[in-house]
Amino acid sequence: MPAKNSIKQYLENGYYHIYNRGVNKQDIFFDKQDYSVFLSYLKEYLLPKDKDVLRSLISNPEKTWQEKGKAIKSLGLCNFSDEISLFAFCLIPNHFHLLSQQKSSNVIDHFIKSIGVRYSMYIKRKYNRIGPLFQGVYKAVLITSDEQLLYLTRYIHRQALNLQGDTLQAQERYPSSFGEYLGLRKTPWVKSEKILDYFYKNSPHFSYEKFIRQSQDSQIISRLILEEE
Repeated sequence: MPAKNSIKQYLENGYYHIYNRGVNKQDIFFDKQDYSVFLSYLKEYLLPKDKDVLRSLISNPEKTWQEKGKAIKSLGLCNFSDEISLFAFCLIPNHFHLLSQQKSSNVIDHFIKSIGVRYSMYIKRKYNRIGPLFQGVYKAVLITSDEQLLYLTRYIHRQALNLQGDTLQAQERYPSSFGEYLGLRKTPWVKSEKILDYFYKNSPHFSYEKFIRQSQDSQIISRLILEEE
């Protein structure tokens, strides 16, 4: 029998909960640098690429070969800024969660495979690791209602907060998009506005932070989450 959510239904403009974890539930993030590297990949893929600036840097005789090499590499990377919107994320030691929308019918597959292969190569080089990093292919489940979308952001942010004693601090030990939702920082590739607008327009006296503090109602998103909770 296929693993839960391994069979994917790709739709144009569909919203998806995307997640994967380490093989045999082992860690995929081992230190702060690993978290930073994964986040840097998200940034590179989701921020618009200024090709003119990169070409100018490459042709600039005052730039070093290291700077030019980095620009050449960036110029050759795929970019999904016109195709993927990331609404929420969470990285914890043995798995990650992303809440995204795609424009084309299967661009998420290309996006996640690109990140997965690149990050796995980084881990193998850094730790001289042999064998797979992730437990099979990533999972992606279609979100079918606004209610699921709202509650899934809470589920994702609670994953990090629960590991650190339910603190709502600006500097989280486990990276997540919760800081963007509290207005503690602004990250252009995290699109928190769609979710926050719901509270501003429909529940102006009920903040997102209060929503996070509520007890989790897993029934609403039971089919969208990891197999074991």
